Amino acid sequence: MALPRGALDSRFQDTDFNLSNMPEEDIEELKAAVERGNLSEMVSKAQESLEQLKNMKLNIAITGESGSGKSSFINAMLGLDDENEDAANVDVIETTMEPTPYPHPKDRNVTMWDLPGIGTPSFRPDSYLQQVNFAYYDFFIIIASERFKSTHADLAQEIQRMGKKFYFVRCKVDVDLQNEKRKKNLSEETTLKKIRNDCMTKLQGAGVTSPQVFLVSKWEFGKYDSPRLQETLADDLDSHKRHVFLLSLTSISRPILERKKEALEDQIWKHALVSCITSLLPVPGLSFACDVSLLRRCMASYRKTFGLDDDSLVNLSKMVGKPIADLKAVIKSPLEEEISNHFIVHLLGKAEDHYMTLTERVVHEIFLSGILSALPFPITCATLKRFLNDVAEDAQRVLTKALEAEEKN
Repeated sequence: MALPRGALDSRFQDTDFNLSNMPEEDIEELKAAVERGNLSEMVSKAQESLEQLKNMKLNIAITGESGSGKSSFINAMLGLDDENEDAANVDVIETTMEPTPYPHPKDRNVTMWDLPGIGTPSFRPDSYLQQVNFAYYDFFIIIASERFKSTHADLAQEIQRMGKKFYFVRCKVDVDLQNEKRKKNLSEETTLKKIRNDCMTKLQGAGVTSPQVFLVSKWEFGKYDSPRLQETLADDLDSHKRHVFLLSLTSISRPILERKKEALEDQIWKHALVSCITSLLPVPGLSFACDVSLLRRCMASYRKTFGLDDDSLVNLSKMVGKPIADLKAVIKSPLEEEISNHFIVHLLGKAEDHYMTLTERVVHEIFLSGILSALPFPITCATLKRFLNDVAEDAQRVLTKALEAEEKN
């Protein structure tokens, strides 16, 4: 059987296994488990941690006035075209009468909630927050467009008073810039700074401390403050929810892609440990046993996380106006259907050959007993890391191609 393109035959020299991505407390636990001859205890903890991440819920509240761009913002965050069947309704007339959930298309545990519009004569921040079940959400994003209003400040102040985080997003900034083009001596940077400072000054004037303001455009979501907003949201979450949020983000900037890669690297040792210890049957063609099906699922999830699956590429193609064939043309790693058991065994075999001369040094380096030297732990880690590196590089190439499409439109 012929191997698929990008088989990664000789690319393990920069993926030698080390524990740099493991927290110190996990390293100590692994050492202790090996010394006691009870790795099953550590495997159980690794499985529990992976399961916890898999089931972690994240609920994000999106609020603002009718027509401010709430629905379009939700769709942009979810990486969906407005015409997608899972997209939020973008009708001009306010249609949201109660909190409406929009689960992430690739991770149903991450949900964007479109809340009823604010700004009516009867609007009161305290009763509004009770109405929408304030305590349910991890944080709030207040959407505004065209101009700042007192209702924005009132709601921000009430959210802050009740001990939740909020972020102020000024949408449709591309429209503001277009209007400013009529004036002489236009400076985009000056215009953006003026809008941002105006929002911050009015929030502070209403008693909101340390407001965070972000300027975005649905049509150019990779520009302006969208990447900074996503990074800020991730930084303000606890470690488990940060991991889930990062993996759900659309790949709109290189820093986001890099942080996705780091988040996935942090979990490689857990997948490798589970694969090595739970499998009792040796793999034909290898001198050790491991769970190849687990590795295959892991690799497929990497592709989906970086937006290289067909659904994500179709949505990206629609959003940036670039033929999907052009986006796929820059992808060098195997397609999902090419990630077969045979392909993975081939990668593991290449990694095993590479590690034959390194095993003793590696085991000595991490101060583990000879028990671990008989396991494919470093081999499996290196295989997953090598595949992750290639997928991340592909995502960078797809992003570059997508940005080229935006510049031409």
